[in-house]
Amino acid sequence: MSIQHGLFTSEAVSAGHPDKLCDRISDAILDAFLERDPHARVACETLAAHGKILVVGEFRTQSRHHFDEVEDAAKDLVREVLREVGYTSAASDIDPESCDVEVRFNHQSAEIAAGVDRDGQELGAGDQGMMFGYATDETEHLMPKAWSLATDLIARGTELRAGGSVPLRADGKSQVTMLYENGRPIGVDTVVLSWQHDPDIDLEEAQEILRAQIVDEVVPTDLRVDDFKLHLNPAGAWTVGGPRGDSGLTGRKIIVDTYGAACPHGGGAFSGKDPSKVDRSGAYAARWVAKNVVAAGLARRCTVQVAYAIGVAEPVSVHVDTAGTGRVPDAEIGRAVNVVFDLTPAGIIRDLDLLRPIYRATSSLGHFGRWRDAATYRWEDTSRAEALAGEVGRAARTPAVIGEAR
Repeated sequence: MSIQHGLFTSEAVSAGHPDKLCDRISDAILDAFLERDPHARVACETLAAHGKILVVGEFRTQSRHHFDEVEDAAKDLVREVLREVGYTSAASDIDPESCDVEVRFNHQSAEIAAGVDRDGQELGAGDQGMMFGYATDETEHLMPKAWSLATDLIARGTELRAGGSVPLRADGKSQVTMLYENGRPIGVDTVVLSWQHDPDIDLEEAQEILRAQIVDEVVPTDLRVDDFKLHLNPAGAWTVGGPRGDSGLTGRKIIVDTYGAACPHGGGAFSGKDPSKVDRSGAYAARWVAKNVVAAGLARRCTVQVAYAIGVAEPVSVHVDTAGTGRVPDAEIGRAVNVVFDLTPAGIIRDLDLLRPIYRATSSLGHFGRWRDAATYRWEDTSRAEALAGEVGRAARTPAVIGEAR
């Protein structure tokens, strides 16, 4: 999306949001499989409702023992995640000790397995689809400003709550609206922050905590427009949250997980999926490419689309769009991308080292940007920026061959 003038809004949610809880459980199950078998095939979904957690999925491991081991441990793992997120009580959210946990694991279809892992051939994509990656110079971490501030608000509230210094509970949501002029964010127009709180404080006390200890710490006054608007728990007191307040499901926060709607989304969720599923690995690779394009100074803003056919290794398309901010034509950047990056599933998994059990933490504060350390989450690394810029420069210095096929 090319934002030139006017207002643009992004949101974020805490780890205690019921959808994010489900993402975290699904990724905890994924990590448990990868700890035992780095080549496990995992497709895990979680549903959370009043007093109930249901975990389902299709899995394949090299050893039946590993499948059985994770299945046997799954209920304890779910309760561990519930405690980790900060749930405490059936009255306010969900009780980690007494809630009903149901696990329904299935073995992956042999037909799907045969289509992806072909004997003697390169790993094929785990599904068809298109994925998008994005980067912008609006922030130091090359993420959209509205999304970054919304996520930082959640990070600040989570830190305070975990430290026990404020009577806030696990569930929270934020929203930030930026004012743009000439394609650049110039100020914060509106902040919305809603957070579950203890019942022994009133609405005014909760609002003052949110204002003084979260918003004022994250959004400096000099970044606010003259008629800045602030909405704190605008629906009123909020004492019941988590799965007691609303149901949750894996994969329902795909915009929160990515760029806050600053670029298109292919529709595929990340959590609970091993990296043979290009919904996840392809989206990570597209971010990696886009971030290196911007880091190389080739554009101020870059959207990358990749698309795959199930069982086929090479992407069916790779598209680069710099929204008119490119230093060279987009086609030249796209050609350089295809030289510098191997975007086959096997190449992505190898170069980003995706067979490690690193996914549980991605279930909150987004999969990209400030809260993802590049040493662990290698799609945030920009070490290929120099090679990308060099390839663009090399092509510019190479004279065209007369009669060369185009």
